[in-house]
Amino acid sequence: MWETLKNAWRIDDIRKKILYTLFMLLMFRLLGVIPVPGIDVSKVSATVNSLGLLDFMNNMTGGALERMTVMAMGITPYINSSIIMQLLTVAVPALERLQKEGEEGRKKIAQWSRYLTVVLAFVQAVGMVYAMQGSTEGTWFSYVLIGLSMAAGTALAMWIGERISENGIGNGISLLIFAGIVSRLFTWSIDGIANMSKGAVSWLILLLVVLGGLAMIVAVTFVDMGERRVPVQYAKRVQGRKMYGGQSTHIPMKVNSSGVLPLIFAYSMLQFPGTIMAFWPGSGIAAWWDTFQRGTFYQLLLALLIFGFTFFYASISFNPVDISKNMQQYGGTVPGIRQGRPTTEYLSRVSKRLTLFGAVFLALLATIPTYATQVSGMQLPFAASSLLIAVSVAIETTRQLESQMLMRHYKGFL
Repeated sequence: MWETLKNAWRIDDIRKKILYTLFMLLMFRLLGVIPVPGIDVSKVSATVNSLGLLDFMNNMTGGALERMTVMAMGITPYINSSIIMQLLTVAVPALERLQKEGEEGRKKIAQWSRYLTVVLAFVQAVGMVYAMQGSTEGTWFSYVLIGLSMAAGTALAMWIGERISENGIGNGISLLIFAGIVSRLFTWSIDGIANMSKGAVSWLILLLVVLGGLAMIVAVTFVDMGERRVPVQYAKRVQGRKMYGGQSTHIPMKVNSSGVLPLIFAYSMLQFPGTIMAFWPGSGIAAWWDTFQRGTFYQLLLALLIFGFTFFYASISFNPVDISKNMQQYGGTVPGIRQGRPTTEYLSRVSKRLTLFGAVFLALLATIPTYATQVSGMQLPFAASSLLIAVSVAIETTRQLESQMLMRHYKGFL
């Protein structure tokens, strides 16, 4: 990776893209310190740190939520709107036809996603501040002002992400999330050194936590880059005066095709009841839920939800029937497997095995840090979802950098 960055820095046009990306990320982080008017920051910070779902969002925004800046909502509404539009595309035939129209159809869906992002940001901001009673004035005008300020910050973050994707290196939205996650590492390092100097945490525990984090990064890297290559042989066919086919290729099937979405969905579903109950701290059910979150059954429920969402996302993202039909249409066969239904069953069986492995890996990745925190008594710098996002974004950005360097060499040769 360091060799790739060093070689890329020597190329003038790629160096400009890298500097442009770094400048936009710096601007995003600087905008994250501008406070929203009319906010009681101390009350909001205490509420965010006590609620799991809000603390998860705070990690995604690099601490902007607890400070209630204009970037407090971050890019989360954009992710939510993209997921909603993706699910609606599968469920609504009109949107599915629009997506299949090509570039123009995808542009229209992306435009609707932007509008939905601003609406979601405004509604979430007003609802969150109203529930936390974080407004200093409490009037309807103050809530509208807070909602507009945060919605404007989300729209600006979305614009920065799109500019990075167009003029910089890597996916801009992913890099904004990556910047927010990595920024928490510096704070965690300072707190860890301070606790070690006070004697609250021993140096051995700190060393074990660091080594455990590195081991998790290595495991996530191997699983994220792993794929099962199903061989496909295309028969020769003659159309007019030309001959097609007669080549061997493969179908790449990723080990963890669902990515971080099952973790996000499972965390959100389990943290949502606790977030609602925490607004009535004196009730008995809130105390029961707080005790339940620290138990083993909570971790088992989290693992089961991760399994369910992993298989659900795999079922809507990979369709073995369509792949088998396309292969049969162009004369492609899997060696040793007949065309048609046997190929469909074979691809479905391979997909289920890979999905099962990915679900087990995500469940372990989500539960191990929790037990490590309980044993060591030290808060880890990354949650499971944050770690998976950070590693995946770093790998994908490196791949894009290498591909741009390769394209430049081809252009120079031609």
